[in-house]
Amino acid sequence: MSAVAARPVAVIGCRPGVAGGVCFLEDQVVLHAVGAGCVQLHLKQNWREFIPGTEKTRGVQAMAISPDRRYLAAAETAGDQPVLTVYDLSSVPARRRRTLSATELPERVAVALAFSPDCQYLAAATAPPEGHLTYWLWEKQRLMAAVRLEAPGSSVCQVSFSPQDNAQVCFTGNGFFKLFKYSEGTLKQMNLEKGMPQNYLCHTWLSEEEVICGTDTGKLILFETGDLLWETSVEYRKPHRELEKDATTTEYERFSVCSSVDNSSQQDSLPQISAIAAYSKGFACSSSPGIVLLFEKTRGKELYKESQEIWLPKDRFSNDPEKSGRQNIICICFSPSEETMVVNTHKNQLYVFTMFTTDFMKERIAYFKYLTFPLHSASITGLDICVWKSILATCSLDRSVRIWNYQTNTLELYKEYREEAHTVSLHPTGLFCLVGFSDKLRFISLLYEDMHVFKELAVMNCREIHSVKWSADDTKFISCDTHGAVYEWNLSTGERETDCVLKSCRYSSIDLSSDAKVIFAVGSDQTLKEISESSIQHEVPAFGVVYTAVAVSHSGHMVFVGTSLGTIRAMKYPLPLTADFNEYQAHAGAVTKMSITNDDQFLLTASEDGSIFIWKVYEKGGEVVKWQKEAEYAEEVLIMRSDIKEKSQAMLDLQIRVKELQTENYYQLSLKDMYYNEKIKELEDNFTQEISSLKTKHQNLQAEKENQERQHQLQVSELMNKQAREMQKLESDSNQKLLMENEKYQELDEKSQKMQEEYEKQLHSLEESKSKAVKELTEYYEEKLNEKSVLLKETEEDMRRQFRAHEEIEKQIYEDEDQEIMEIKIKYEQQLWEEKESNMQLKGEIGVMNKRLNSLQKELKERNRYIAEIKLAQQKLQHFIKSLEDDILSLKKEIQERTNTVQDKEKHIYDLKKKNQELEKCRFVLDHRIVELKKLIEARGNDIKIMKKQIYEMEGELERFHKESTQLKLNITQLQQKLKATDNEMHRERQKKHNMEALLKRFKADLHNCAGFIQEPQKLKNGIRELYTKYVQESDLEEIEIAQKDLQPECMRQREYLERNLAALKKKLVKNQETHRGAYMHIMQENMSLIKEINDLRQELKAALTQLRHLKSTLKLTKKREAIQDIAPRSEPLPSPAVLRLNAEKENEKIIEMQQLEIQYLRNQIQEKGQSTPVEPLLAGNLPELNLEGSHKTQQQ
Repeated sequence: MSAVAARPVAVIGCRPGVAGGVCFLEDQVVLHAVGAGCVQLHLKQNWREFIPGTEKTRGVQAMAISPDRRYLAAAETAGDQPVLTVYDLSSVPARRRRTLSATELPERVAVALAFSPDCQYLAAATAPPEGHLTYWLWEKQRLMAAVRLEAPGSSVCQVSFSPQDNAQVCFTGNGFFKLFKYSEGTLKQMNLEKGMPQNYLCHTWLSEEEVICGTDTGKLILFETGDLLWETSVEYRKPHRELEKDATTTEYERFSVCSSVDNSSQQDSLPQISAIAAYSKGFACSSSPGIVLLFEKTRGKELYKESQEIWLPKDRFSNDPEKSGRQNIICICFSPSEETMVVNTHKNQLYVFTMFTTDFMKERIAYFKYLTFPLHSASITGLDICVWKSILATCSLDRSVRIWNYQTNTLELYKEYREEAHTVSLHPTGLFCLVGFSDKLRFISLLYEDMHVFKELAVMNCREIHSVKWSADDTKFISCDTHGAVYEWNLSTGERETDCVLKSCRYSSIDLSSDAKVIFAVGSDQTLKEISESSIQHEVPAFGVVYTAVAVSHSGHMVFVGTSLGTIRAMKYPLPLTADFNEYQAHAGAVTKMSITNDDQFLLTASEDGSIFIWKVYEKGGEVVKWQKEAEYAEEVLIMRSDIKEKSQAMLDLQIRVKELQTENYYQLSLKDMYYNEKIKELEDNFTQEISSLKTKHQNLQAEKENQERQHQLQVSELMNKQAREMQKLESDSNQKLLMENEKYQELDEKSQKMQEEYEKQLHSLEESKSKAVKELTEYYEEKLNEKSVLLKETEEDMRRQFRAHEEIEKQIYEDEDQEIMEIKIKYEQQLWEEKESNMQLKGEIGVMNKRLNSLQKELKERNRYIAEIKLAQQKLQHFIKSLEDDILSLKKEIQERTNTVQDKEKHIYDLKKKNQELEKCRFVLDHRIVELKKLIEARGNDIKIMKKQIYEMEGELERFHKESTQLKLNITQLQQKLKATDNEMHRERQKKHNMEALLKRFKADLHNCAGFIQEPQKLKNGIRELYTKYVQESDLEEIEIAQKDLQPECMRQREYLERNLAALKKKLVKNQETHRGAYMHIMQENMSLIKEINDLRQELKAALTQLRHLKSTLKLTKKREAIQDIAPRSEPLPSPAVLRLNAEKENEKIIEMQQLEIQYLRNQIQEKGQSTPVEPLLAGNLPELNLEGSHKTQQQ
């Protein structure tokens, strides 16, 4: 093999018309068809990995990615044979896993492919008419089933698997929608087609049973298990008006392409669903050129509703920007996370859109952006590189010229023209290029952001020369044409030095060696020619292909050729006569142009399919080609003077704007600082007040907690005594129950033992009887078999004896006459017949015996089965006994649990009774106290309402002050605008001043020149006249006179007026600010006082509540003391707790009487307070204090 190698490091382009031509491998890795294979593109890291197709392929026709993103299926045409290949993408690089073929089917390339959900099966479909749907177990290369489909004409068809079922396949096309189910080696149709047939262009699965299809009339039809579920029509969409308004105008907008008008008018008649894809919320489809509609699922009658429309962007560098976005979308795909959507158009372009996860971020109308950059959509006709920069220029039949960077793999400049470009050449500096059209040459400057045509040269009908190459020293160049001529031209003399003509060959490409002594040429005769000194020195055959392009390295050791099949061949120089070269699958069309960079590091190739390959060159076992010097590229760019002025003016405007924003921000920040400082003070005051209130509340709660702990200890001691008594009772009851259950368990245990012994005896007897019967039967039949075997032995011995006698008789018969032989023969034939009959009878008896043996064996099997059934019954009984034992244990556990629950419930009932008694005691007293507090709260509520009215009035005053401040701000802005206007006038006056100074300089210069003619009066006179005519006009004189009269007083008057206005406005502004600040501070002080009063009222309410709780606790204590005092005077000992429980009704009556006395006392206190101190307003003070000492004295009485 050749020592020269190349590896593709970048592939630029996209192959159109591929079914499933774009798909995602990961969230940031896109796979799409290009050239003669596919390429993996990382969206963020911008690396590309090329996957070549099979040998001699003409490009991918259809492709599909497996659901686990591990396998790729591709349908290609290699030579004239269709090929279906499965690639393993998990290996690096991707390798060919399986190649599928079926000899029983006609050889036709597949136009649609799909993987099953578990990635084990592959469905492939060929186009109608006479199309086939095949079902493969691809890992084993086995064709499982195939169905033939006859449809009128050839049309777009699509195949797909159900997302959950490996055996269900959907197949659509022109006039048919079919669901197939794989079973028992065949594909059976599941649905019946109803209604008028439609031309289904695309479909996708929304769920396990739902399929949505798009038609060529703009209809969306939803099927569920093959039946029509929902149908809607989508209207034809035109670009939004905002898109048309925002379109940038270029120098070519005034022209219009007449050929596209008719097509667009025809397309506007009907919409068509050209592509559709499903995602988690619904689906996306393209109904018109340049648009994708998103539909989301709803709960109404309309199952799906349009939620967003996404348009292709306009291209401002196109020759018709209005129609640049009107491209038919042929493929839509979503990333695994559904964060991005990528679409492919019929013009080889790829676009991307970022999906929004939340609805509030969605816009009704959105726009795509290029996935990488605009790509060529037609054959590339020209390619060239330069020395000073790492750029590459290409031109194409799509009327565009593009500048690429082959190191960063990016598009730097791009421009479309009205004519097709046939050739391009870069200046060595990389700042200019020359583009050849059919009737002119355009000299173009490569600006920073544009391509500017600054000269055109007319050229008529120059299409015969195919290639031109310059020598390294630019002293001569070589050209080739379509008539088989290769010429060498000398630029110093302008004459042709050498020529080589071969009329049988049409040359397509030439190249020169580094020393310009050898010419390499390729053409239509399938050879690579080495031309030197006007003659062909060497010819290398192409081995069955046509060479279309050639490139020679600058070192002179490597030669690269491109073929008509799109392959690249790398060979060593001197050229080999055998097939000693490396061949690489690259393009899907013929290679049109090739070039090697000046450092021999990269090989650049272009093709008829519109793709560009950038190859890294290696030699001698994978080593990169080494150059004497590392390439240092220039970074200079061209830019127009007008662009610099515009940008500098824009920068000045932005700087002014930044300063204005800084002042505004500083002012707003100062206002915010003042506001937040005041707010912090308010919050500090509020928090200090809350902290003090919380401290008092904490102290009250601590006291309540101590009281409750004492009560709780008393209750716990009582409960412990009661629990001990109840536990003793429950233990005695449970012991009795356990004894009863234990007796029952022993009885059941004895019964189960007896049953087990009986079953064991029965089984033993059955086994003995069975063994006896088996022994008897075996002995009986063994005796019979022995008898029959003895008989068989005897018959065999008789046969032997007879055979021996027969032999002796035969010996004697040979000696006798013929008549005796016949008699003996007849006699022994009869004997033989009799013996045969006896043998047949014996064989029948043996058959009968065998039948009897078989019947006995069957009886034995039945007996064994009966024994097994008995054993199973025994096992069931044992299981039943175990289940009974488990039931007994579970019953014991339930008894224990129920006893525990009964104890808990009794405790709970006792606690609830106690709590109920206490609550009934407190209820009556609290009800009365609550009524009184409600009255006080109503009075305080009225005061609060009055305060709220005052707050509302203050807020109205605040709003009025805010309005006044806004009016002042408006006045300030008006004054600022007036100041800006005066600044602009000053700027204009300064400009006039500069102009006048320049005019004076010119006048002084001219006057100085006239002063030179001081000795020549006539010349001096003529010079003065020329000065007068040049610089003085009558209108100027009149204007100067008028201006001198009116200018000075008017200027003074306006200046005084503006100064007075400005001073008045400043005074007014200062006064307004002072009044506004004073009013604002007054309002804030009033608000602070109101908030403090409200907080005081809240604290008083809390204190009243704590006093209420304290009163309740004192009431309870006094009741207990009075009860003790009623009982204490008696000299009898205190009764036991049991006696106290008997007198509970009397105690309740006494408690009620005491509560009534307390209520009466409190009413009297309230009346006295009401007479002595009237109710003060909320602002004046706090709630009246309760006289706890008086209430305590009454309780003691």
